[in-house]
Amino acid sequence: MRKTGWAAAAGLGSLALLLTACGGSSGSSASGTGSTPTATSQAAGQATSSALNGIQPGDVVLIVQKSAIGYVLAAANGQVVYTYGKDTKGGAPTCTGSCATTWPPLTGKPLASQADKLPGTLGTVSDPNGAKQVTYNGMPLYTFKGAKVFTTAGNGVGGEWHVIMLSESDIVTG
Repeated sequence: MRKTGWAAAAGLGSLALLLTACGGSSGSSASGTGSTPTATSQAAGQATSSALNGIQPGDVVLIVQKSAIGYVLAAANGQVVYTYGKDTKGGAPTCTGSCATTWPPLTGKPLASQADKLPGTLGTVSDPNGAKQVTYNGMPLYTFKGAKVFTTAGNGVGGEWHVIMLSESDIVTG
């Protein structure tokens, strides 16, 4: 089971987003064992300037999270990430334009949470605008606009969108 610090981090992230929308503080941080800075509204999963453990603005922290369908890869802000069936490993992202409005690319410098050990490789690829889109095992990653945190509502949409399934053993328990 996920450490309770993640529930607190998710709650703080929601509060930070609410405060940002209302003109309050633009960043927040979480503390405690295994916690990671929460995201701002700038981009899904991006760390705030109140960095912990060497995380810098623009970094995207990825975590293993339990969902209704099992353990999946998610950004630390709670947005589950997806691969697109029309993309190719190591290739440029193909979900652009109106597609990217519904399926925003996950951009930034990817980092695995210290509380998890990902079995795959994180990296980046340049999107058509020159931004660095996060990849997992060479596949560009996206989020599903409007999805609630830690939900997998986009899995299987159009037969093309897929979560990255992981396992409980990918969570560091020590």
